[in-house]
Amino acid sequence: MRAVSPARRYPETGVFYRALDREFPLVVRGEGCWLIDDKGRRYLDACGGAYVANLGHGESAVADAVAEQVRKIAYVNGTAFTNEPVEALAEELRTLSPKGLDFSYFLSSGSEAVEAALKLARQYQVESGKPGKHKIIARAPGYHGNTLLALSASAREHYKKFYGPWLVPVTMIPAPYGYRCEPDSPAMTGDALEEAILKEGPETVAAFIAEPVGGSSTGGSVPPPSYFKRVKAICDKYGVLLIADEVLTGAGRTGKWAAMEHFGVAPDIMTMGKGLSGGYVPLSAVITSKKIIEPIAKGSGAFKHAQTFSHSPVICAAGLAAVRHIKKHNLVERSAQMGAVLHRKLASLAELPSVGDIRGLGLLAGIEFVSDKKTKSPFPRQMRFAETFAAAAQEAGLIVWPSVGHADGADGDLVMVAPPFVITEGEIDQIASRFKTALDKTLEACHVHR
Repeated sequence: MRAVSPARRYPETGVFYRALDREFPLVVRGEGCWLIDDKGRRYLDACGGAYVANLGHGESAVADAVAEQVRKIAYVNGTAFTNEPVEALAEELRTLSPKGLDFSYFLSSGSEAVEAALKLARQYQVESGKPGKHKIIARAPGYHGNTLLALSASAREHYKKFYGPWLVPVTMIPAPYGYRCEPDSPAMTGDALEEAILKEGPETVAAFIAEPVGGSSTGGSVPPPSYFKRVKAICDKYGVLLIADEVLTGAGRTGKWAAMEHFGVAPDIMTMGKGLSGGYVPLSAVITSKKIIEPIAKGSGAFKHAQTFSHSPVICAAGLAAVRHIKKHNLVERSAQMGAVLHRKLASLAELPSVGDIRGLGLLAGIEFVSDKKTKSPFPRQMRFAETFAAAAQEAGLIVWPSVGHADGADGDLVMVAPPFVITEGEIDQIASRFKTALDKTLEACHVHR
């Protein structure tokens, strides 16, 4: 066997890494909110990987459930059979999801779920006798995934740069981004959606997709309380389906099982992923109502979407164990309680240099960096402030999620904090203290005057 180089970076090993310009530490295990590498160094995982590890690392209940299912039956063809875990998980989600969202279609990633949800919206419109409804409306800033239709509906120009000729046109409206929008602007009231529908022609618009609370694209921006009631009324008025992308915000992240619960609105279609399995397997879901499924059931008889590992027993067994663990240990309630602690502790960071805004809901927080607090001017993109901060934070033993481009499509730097629900107050204190250390290093590295 070929010896593996201790330099775990391209091109020293056979791994096609997510980044080709850096070396990666080798994580060998996790415990709660902590990651441990092969040298014994501990990292406080303040973003749960990619907003995934809701339960914390090393939870044996999920690992045992997966192992048991693999021994029973690892895979069955979803077009020929059903299985025990998929049936049980669907029943659990029926009790947890917003009213009327009773049916779950299981996949393996958030991008897949969004892709499927958009296709479902289109098929519903066609089988309801409205074939002219094909357009999608989404928001900028916004992100919904990296498959081609999901990417088309995302306002991430740096992700779309190479693939423009393959993407489809999607109408964008401004997101309710409170730090950079006036309170009575159409972006904040929802009126921007009605304006877009009327401009495109209501008879052509199939669906509107939005994250209930902004993910990394707007750094945890929370819309006004009335926003989604207005949006749902507009969608219903013009026969447009409302798709709530809860891949990041769902499964308790904001202190409710679904973030839409904060706004008292049930969408037509909801996507989930990331924390749905606690990160123990790749699992996502498209969740919808009988109203949406019935025209398809009476028409073509099947959703025209197929993926090999949809409805797979192993991934559903992991999801079932994760959901039951969340319920047994009241982790959604804990997310709300510890979220209040997190935001109280992070508020002290607002006085630091270059910290423009801190926002979020539950155990989801965004911290936006600016070059000028008064004008809210972003740093120039070539400075790579967010990336420099994330690297400095990792060196300080803190893992955060950087995001860029939200201010104007190119400039803008922020980091996200979204720890496991099992985080303690002492660990939150460590997030704040290590954040300060990383910011000092970043300001020095970027030559920013204090």
